[in-house]
Amino acid sequence: MSTKAGKAGASAAERITPAYRPIQSEKTAPCQTGCANCGDIRGWIGTVAQRGKTRMSREEAYTSAWRIIADVNPFPATLGRICPHPCEDHCNRAELDEPLAINAMERFLGDFAIREGLPLPRNRNRECRDWVGVVGAGPSGLSFAYQMARRGYRVTVYDARDQAGGMLRYGVPDYRLPPGVLDAEIQKILDLGVDLKLNTKVGADVSLEELKKRHSSLYLGIGAQEGRGLSIPGASGPSMWTGTDYLAHMNCGERVDTGQRVIVIGGGNTAVDAARCARRNGARVTILYRRSRHEMPAIAHEIEDALEEGIELILLAAPVRVERQADGRMTAVHAQRMRLDEPGPSGRRRPVPISGSEFSLPADSMIAAVSQVPVLEGLEGLDHDGDWLVADSAGSIGEDILVGGDALGLGIAGEAIVQGRRAAEQLHAKSRGLDLSNSRDPDLPDLSVERILFATKPNSEAVQPPQLPGDERIALGMTEVVQTISETEFLAEVERCFSCGSCSGCEQCFMYCTPGCFTRVEEARPGMYFTLNLDQCHECGKCIEVCPCGYLEVQ
Repeated sequence: MSTKAGKAGASAAERITPAYRPIQSEKTAPCQTGCANCGDIRGWIGTVAQRGKTRMSREEAYTSAWRIIADVNPFPATLGRICPHPCEDHCNRAELDEPLAINAMERFLGDFAIREGLPLPRNRNRECRDWVGVVGAGPSGLSFAYQMARRGYRVTVYDARDQAGGMLRYGVPDYRLPPGVLDAEIQKILDLGVDLKLNTKVGADVSLEELKKRHSSLYLGIGAQEGRGLSIPGASGPSMWTGTDYLAHMNCGERVDTGQRVIVIGGGNTAVDAARCARRNGARVTILYRRSRHEMPAIAHEIEDALEEGIELILLAAPVRVERQADGRMTAVHAQRMRLDEPGPSGRRRPVPISGSEFSLPADSMIAAVSQVPVLEGLEGLDHDGDWLVADSAGSIGEDILVGGDALGLGIAGEAIVQGRRAAEQLHAKSRGLDLSNSRDPDLPDLSVERILFATKPNSEAVQPPQLPGDERIALGMTEVVQTISETEFLAEVERCFSCGSCSGCEQCFMYCTPGCFTRVEEARPGMYFTLNLDQCHECGKCIEVCPCGYLEVQ
């Protein structure tokens, strides 16, 4: 055989029996791509699930896991109650049985930290002379304040209301988020030295110019707390509420007389929350929504809870006028059936009225929860587009002024917290001349679900937080109705995690590698249990084949 033929034959053989040299390659867990707020979800779950391998006690593992969350989110007990948890929608476990109950586990750790009095983590080495001002004590403003204070900055937060929390306090009913939980997590932020000035309204009690002179930088986290009404005949008059105003009165403990028949307009969380509050006040409640159930932006299980509590849901219908008596008293709401047409500019299918389809609903009051906007009084000189502030990609809206949260556009609380954190990171990097890119997590390759060996764990359903039946929930009024999972349930749930894309210390590679290429790390930690030396590797690929989490791959 010629030399040329020999080389060709060798190449063919290599293609038939390829070499499988392994490499340790961490990858992005899909739960993380679903939620930018919770930081290293896989990491804090793994810290607890792998505590035996890292020689941590339960309490040490709980504390470490909570600190991983709190590093990016100072409100785990709060968001563990109200977040729609999009992270769970991405969980690979859904391909086997059910996604991990990430939200319930986060709440467990948040409650643990409150109960144990754990302080928020600091990373400051020295105090800083810069004095930063924050307008708005909602989730975005407080997130920014926390991140700056922990870095040693002097921080003062100004808020127009008499209590901190923003929409977390005034827009989320107590039966979903007890005030004591929110108070405890806010206090942890204040314990870092953050100064809180309540009943201070920008534009009335202090001007924006005064604040700019007083502080080296400002962050605007004013939120969107002003509800929009309806432009239909009869909407102006008594017994009309916006969703945000109604919830604010309820959360302040004020009695709101809505009568016995309440019509709520809208399909978002504010509409559902308002409807459930009115139901707890003894009213018969109907929600009107102009699109289908599939398009309702409210959290799915909150809609189910509302229906279980006896609230009527009328879909594909919109109000056209309000009927009143001569003295102004509301008697009925007239509505029209709708159909969904082709998608509009937003990508959502447009509701179109159906001619001759009007119907009437008896009503004593109506709550319009169709939208809400920020109050820009005192901030008119800043860049804005209609009712919304406009910032650049870094969150800047002017010299030494940053903005985030619902002032830029409506979103969930987790997104507001993220924006506050990122603004703080930007400002700190700028003031210290740091390269922000060096402090960010590296971009990791995505993990394909096919890389997970589901057979390595038994089928099991996700834990479900205990909840009272609908009639009992109504009877309890504003008392919290969903409970925190037990420690036993929490520990069982963390074991369901596959540690997608990161080593869980299962030792399968170590046991199957006959040449001994894997060496245990003396001080193991989640994601790091073995070092890899390929000097003696037989390139059989067995370690890659048995890795259950997709951490090992072909070099």
